[in-house]
Order: sequence, then C-alpha cells, then structure tokens
Amino acid sequence: MFKVSKKQIVWAAGILALAALVLNKIIFRDMEGYATVSIIIMIVGTVLAGYNIFKTAIVSLRYGVVGIDLLVSIAAIGALIIGEYWEAQAVTFLFTFGDYLESLTLEKTRDSIRSLMDLAPDIARVRRNGEEIEISPDDVVFGDHVVIRPGEKIPVDGAVVEGSAYVNQAAITGESMPISRDPGEEVFSGTILESGYLVVQAERVGEDTTFARILHMVEEAQDKKASSQKFLEKFAAWYTPAIILLSIVVGLISKDIRLALTLLVVSCPGALVISTPISYVAAIGNGAKNGVLVKGGEIMEKLGRVKAIAFDKTGTLTEGKPGVSRVKAYDMDEDELLRIAAIGESFSEHPLGAAIIRKAEEKMGKINETPEDARMLIGHGLAFVYEGTEYFIGNRKLLDDQNIDYSAHEAYLNDEEALGQTAVIVASEEKVHGIISIADTIRQEAKGLVADLHAQGVKNIVMLTGDNRRAAQAVADAVGLDGQYSELLPEDKVSALSEISQEYGETAMVGDGINDAPALASADLGIAIGAAGTDVAMETADVVLMSDDIGQLSYAMGLSRATANNVKQNVIFAIVVVVVLLAGVLVQTVNMSLGMLVHEGSVLLVILNAMRLLNYGRGKRKQKLEAVKVGD
Repeated sequence: MFKVSKKQIVWAAGILALAALVLNKIIFRDMEGYATVSIIIMIVGTVLAGYNIFKTAIVSLRYGVVGIDLLVSIAAIGALIIGEYWEAQAVTFLFTFGDYLESLTLEKTRDSIRSLMDLAPDIARVRRNGEEIEISPDDVVFGDHVVIRPGEKIPVDGAVVEGSAYVNQAAITGESMPISRDPGEEVFSGTILESGYLVVQAERVGEDTTFARILHMVEEAQDKKASSQKFLEKFAAWYTPAIILLSIVVGLISKDIRLALTLLVVSCPGALVISTPISYVAAIGNGAKNGVLVKGGEIMEKLGRVKAIAFDKTGTLTEGKPGVSRVKAYDMDEDELLRIAAIGESFSEHPLGAAIIRKAEEKMGKINETPEDARMLIGHGLAFVYEGTEYFIGNRKLLDDQNIDYSAHEAYLNDEEALGQTAVIVASEEKVHGIISIADTIRQEAKGLVADLHAQGVKNIVMLTGDNRRAAQAVADAVGLDGQYSELLPEDKVSALSEISQEYGETAMVGDGINDAPALASADLGIAIGAAGTDVAMETADVVLMSDDIGQLSYAMGLSRATANNVKQNVIFAIVVVVVLLAGVLVQTVNMSLGMLVHEGSVLLVILNAMRLLNYGRGKRKQKLEAVKVGD
C-alpha cells in the first residue's frame, strides 16, 4: 500500500495553497466564475492538509483526549461551513507545515542519541577452533576471544589478553583523548580502536555490555517526565476543553462564528505543551554524548535545585590508590632513600610498595637493581640486603621485633599518622634512615570543582568518610570544603545525609558507586563517579558520570541549571504569545490564518531555543581538548 509522507503532503498542500492564492488575487479577481474553481482547490487543499489532523482528533476523542488537533479541526470545518474557504485551507496547511518543521527540529535534538546508536558495533571477529570468523555481536558468548583492528568498533566488554592500542572511549566516558590499553586492562563495547591491535576476552556480551545499558538508560530517561512537564500536560488536558467551551460562549454572545473559530485557533497551547519536554530531551542527549547519564527529566530538574553536596572521600575526592606524599631522610639524600626502598619493594606485591616504586621511577626512571636475601615479614614489612647492608622497611612492629630504636622519631610518626597517612620506616640494624609517608592522593581537579560548585549556587559542600577526624580535616582544608563528617560507618552516612538535607534542602551524595550504594540510594540525589562498567553504580545512582574525571560534575550541574533556565524562557515566551494573540483577536486585528502562522512560529522558536542546549559546554570541551594537546 502506497504511503504518503509528511513531506509529500506538505508539498502538495503548499502547491494547492499557492494555486488558490494566485487564482484569487491575480487570474480570476475580475473574471466571472473564479469562485467555483478557487473553492474546489481550497476544499481539496483543506482535505489534503487536514486529513491527518482530523484523523488524529477523532482517534484522540475515542480515548477521551481533547487536544490541539481537535481545536484546529473544529476551526477548519467551521470555516468551510461559513464559506471562509481560504481561512480553512490556510489554517490546515500552516498546522501541517508547522508539524513537519517541528518533526525535523525534534529529530535534531535526538542526534546525540542517534550518534550513540550509530556507534553500535556491526560485526565481531572471534577466534574459534583455530580460525577467525565474523559473526554478529549478539552471537558472541562469554569467554570468546574477540579480535579488533584499527578503525573497528569494540563489540564487547572485556579484558585485553593480547596486543596494545589506543582506544577512543568518548561514547562511554565522554573523554576527548584516546587512552592506551594493554594486556589486563578493560575495554568497553561501542568504543573505537584508533591505532594498534587488540585481542579481548569477552566478559559482557549483547544487552549486558556497558554500551547497551547506556543506550537503554538514555532512552528510558527521555521518556521519564519532569514534574513541570507533568503539570503542563495536566494543565493542557483542562485548558483545551475550557477553550472550546469559551469559544462556544463567545460565539453565542457575540453571534460572530468567525470570532469564535479564530479564538479556537489562537488559543492552541502547542508551544506551552512542548516547551518543557523538548528542553529535557535536548539536555539529556547532550549529557549522554559527554559521558553524563541523567535518568530522566525529573532528575535533571532536581539536579538544578541541589543546595548541598556530600562527597565520599576515597575514590571520589581522592584517586583511590596510595601515593607517596612525603619523604623524610635523616642521613642520606631523599632520592637515595627512595631508591633503596624501591629496590627492596621490588620483591613485594604490596600496594604500599607499588606506590614507593612508582614514585622512585617517576623521579629516577626505571630501577633495574634487585635486592639480596629478600624476605616478607607478614604484617610487619620486609627485610633485604643491598650492597652488604641489611635494611628493614615496615611499621613500628617490625622495628620493635628487630630491637631498632625509633624513639627520636616518635613525634614525627604520630603527626603523619594523625593526618591519615601511612608512615613506612626505612631502617638498618643501627638506626632509622628515613620515613616515607604514603596517602591516598587528592584529585588535582577536586579543589577547582568545589570552587565551581560554590559559584553555581551550592551552599554547603562537605565530605563523609570513615577516616579519623584529623585526616578528614586535612583533606577538607586542602580541597576547600565547608565541612567534614568523619569516622562514619555506612549507616552513619545515611543519617548525616538526612541532617544535611533538613538544614539546607535537596542534597546530593557523590561516591564511586561501589561501597557507597546505601548513601547513594538514600540521598535526595545520588551521583556515581567513574561508573563505566559498574553495575551497582549504574543501577543505584540517579546521575552517572561514566569517567573518573570528577570535574564532569561541574558540567552536569551547569547543564541542569541551563536546562531550568531554558524551560523558564520557553514557558514565559509561550504564555506571552497566547496572551498577545488573544488580545489581537478581541480587538479584531488577528484573523484565523495569521493566528495559526504566529502559533506555529512560536512552537518552532521554542524548539530552536531548546536546541541551544545541544551545544552547552562545547566551548569548554574545546578548550579542555586544546589544553590536553598543549600538555602532550
């Protein structure tokens, strides 16, 4: 069966409208009989342009819905009955043309989601029975070894087992620069291998991949309505029948049917109804494209109202991995102390040892020397021999066992530990040579983020942690927080959030999503950071920042506030247009066709204003990308 598209209907109706206009104004204006030809063209044009409008109105009425299509249908049919054929044709054509333009602009707001969907892998190349075969990504099974070459999309979540490559993860995390991936590291479906070669062992396939879950979440989010949107829909459900009743009353009192029909047309609440959802659709699409998943318009709306934010410490304000924070040497150069400690720790697999090695190699390059007679002393540290001297690296217990006197350094050790740092002592049989302090490193962007959030109107920014008070206060002071809650158990965090919410209003909890699930779930708004591939974070949090760049929170807050402002602009504009048109009708300066033209124009302007949200943050992202390039 032949199906006519919106575009074809608009073209045909437009040609008929132009033909009627030419016949009326030019060819038949002084010739007898023009009315009959013109009337036929106008009626055909009205039926062609109005068919879908009339059909939608009838279907809606069956379900008890009185919408804009019914207002236009009544106005067009009424105009035909009273002989206003041009008005009937103009109203139906303008409404159909406006609907077509709306659909085009609405499609633009979904480009962000479409661009994500376009990243869905088409094929997967897997190794089976000693050969490589190409299959659908849906047919990949857990444990398959998937081969990815340059320029190809990664079809699964999994761990690299072979090869080395640079991977563009923008579709998942919003990161603009490709990152290197080597054996043992994780990759995600939907990301693109830009250079190199990888073999990945499939761990998540099909609908279980991070990419598939992101698409599903974003599609769901765009269907979830904000409270303001729900209010406007309820308003429209009462408003439209009221306008029909008002038009009947005006027609009966004034005995002017044309005035009543014009009132129907200009009172259409189209721009008002679409003013809110279009802004949230655009904003959610923008966020998804940049690695920020906001689970619906209601969440976006709530994010913009947040007045207090509570951060978890480990893995959120800090890197979540130990790093050397201070080196104190007593009888040798600090670098030499660090080098000796790194040589000894090369025997160990302890995270603190890895931090010492990492710091030493940052300062002195690769250390290839190995210790002699190295041995682990469980719970205490390790011992080893280097250049004829036996060294001990560990805690107080280790030195107590070896009868090494460290009393002269007790105050320094206490001060470091009070700040939440782990003090690793480097000693020999005769004396203590130095102390290496290790702590979880504060994220570089944390202080700037707190300043940005304050500037955006967040009144109270605090930290919730299980660390001791002095250690927590040191981090709070370094980052610029308004306060800290320390020595908390998971249930204590929930209680603290309740207190903050009561004092300041809506409060957001920001965590890494792994051990913060109770707090994320109980907060007015839960925000998970670095959640790519993390099930509990994506399911529990209301807002998910896919990368571990905590600075994305500032972008998310800014986007929510920009969206709130955009919605206000649209609603105010839509109301002003309706009021002005109604005034124009009452003073008889606005006719039916002009009213419909202005109405459709207002709808398009509302959509175009909402589309500005698609470009939110583009300048900042460009500056960030340029800064990264300069740094390289």
